[in-house]
Amino acid sequence: MDLDRYGRMDFEDYEDFSEHCGVTPPENFNFAFDCVDRLAQRSPDKTAMVWCDDDNRQAVYTFARMAAYSDATARFFASLGVRRGDRVMLVLKRRAEFWFAILGLMKLGAVAIPATHLMRAEDVVYRNNAASISVVVTTDDEVVLDAVDGAMPDSPSVKARVSLSGERDGWLGFRAGMEAHMKGEAPARVTENADMMLIYFTSGTTGLPKMVAHNYIYPLGFIVGARQWQALHADSLHLTVADTGWAKAAWGKIYGQWLCEAAIFIYDHDRFNVHRLLTVMSRHRVTSFCAPPTLLRVVANADLSAYDIGALEHVTSAGEPLDEELFEQFKKKTGLEIHEGYGQSETTPLVMTSVFTEPRPGSLGKPNPLYDIAFLDEDGREVGSGEEGEICVRTKPGAVGMFMGYYRDEAMTAAAFREDVYHTGDMARRDADGYVWFVGRRDDIIKSAGYRIGPFEVESVLLTHPDVSECAVTGAPHPLRGQVIKASVILRPGRKPSETLKKELRAFVKANASAYKVPRIIEFVESFPMTVTGKIRRSAIRDASEKG
Repeated sequence: MDLDRYGRMDFEDYEDFSEHCGVTPPENFNFAFDCVDRLAQRSPDKTAMVWCDDDNRQAVYTFARMAAYSDATARFFASLGVRRGDRVMLVLKRRAEFWFAILGLMKLGAVAIPATHLMRAEDVVYRNNAASISVVVTTDDEVVLDAVDGAMPDSPSVKARVSLSGERDGWLGFRAGMEAHMKGEAPARVTENADMMLIYFTSGTTGLPKMVAHNYIYPLGFIVGARQWQALHADSLHLTVADTGWAKAAWGKIYGQWLCEAAIFIYDHDRFNVHRLLTVMSRHRVTSFCAPPTLLRVVANADLSAYDIGALEHVTSAGEPLDEELFEQFKKKTGLEIHEGYGQSETTPLVMTSVFTEPRPGSLGKPNPLYDIAFLDEDGREVGSGEEGEICVRTKPGAVGMFMGYYRDEAMTAAAFREDVYHTGDMARRDADGYVWFVGRRDDIIKSAGYRIGPFEVESVLLTHPDVSECAVTGAPHPLRGQVIKASVILRPGRKPSETLKKELRAFVKANASAYKVPRIIEFVESFPMTVTGKIRRSAIRDASEKG
């Protein structure tokens, strides 16, 4: 592998890893040229991506094909007037064309803006105007096309709409455009490391989405996660379950994986079905798997004896905290331990259970040694072992793997980066052995009668109860205690809400955690208020509690 071009990436143990891990960006690094095209020249027939869908269609893309298709896409976009610095929104779900498009935009020096297909017209309007988007590229889904068309009267910056087929009036065809530009001059290298490469609209639980801007050295920050967390090598076939509209796709569907010369596996589906997922994983011999705990729980509950997943070597998880009950259940069913990771849309993995770290159920792992991570109190002082502090990174905007700032929002950027320290807003504790234990978002911490309680501490207990399917813990106002713990609970199918069950759940928490963590309020619900990216909107639950 070429990883030694960027820094040492093979280590003997955690101590060696911790002391000598580092990434040095080359001058004017461009992932499309310096990784994909380089591999296309050196190993043209090596598999870059295996794609399949629910209609039993499948395709294998070599690095040579990726290089050729991304060149053609760059020429097509250039024919539409896309130039260096222009913003192009990609609403392509898991279609193979996403990879051609994002690479082609890198080659032009344009800014890719991956977005979710769940947007409504008003969401499209907001993004178009906030980022001054010039071209929108989408799938052929009618709902997506309708949302974009509905946004056009209020989107003056958009000059072209492109769908995969281009069959709707007013739309151009991506596939026809790429095919028409398969021949021509290779795109010229025009980018610099500090140029903006990518914008993600975050899924904040309050307020409008923020624009997280990343530069051209951002992909290099994923080397450590791909190599030492996902344990990838040149013979790996890696599946991360994520739509390309989420930042999680950057974690597991392109950058670090191809830098490690691993192949990525794309299962293109519209509705999740665990049987189909396990079937395609078995058929294609997936070796590395990453998914959020919610999905891993569904996998663990399936009859795994019906599938041949023996090729699976390594399993990772990120996106939400992993509870101990799921860890043990998954290990019992598969023999594999889940290696958890933590980071944000603004970062690459900041904390992870690396290959050198023995997993501890419920822990995020240890800090990624690529970064100078500190746990700070409200006054900016580093807290001691076992104490609660905010996860912070001592770095400047735009450092390797870190975002450049919030695009067009200097005030919010300054609030996040204070004296060259990035504040994640997430609270955690580090134990005497260096393991990190997630507490919760700073705004989600419950302050009750002098105690500070992280929602995850209570949720992780409730989720082990046999009647509980999902839960969300928040604070509710109380005249004497300030706040009390409120648990919103979704029961498993067939279980019925009752006052008796509420008492049982309180007793269960008391028997498995400190008495001050027992929920005083338990509410049975059918669903949770969610963000467009599938996160629980705890702020909405808190607001409802305050309104009575």
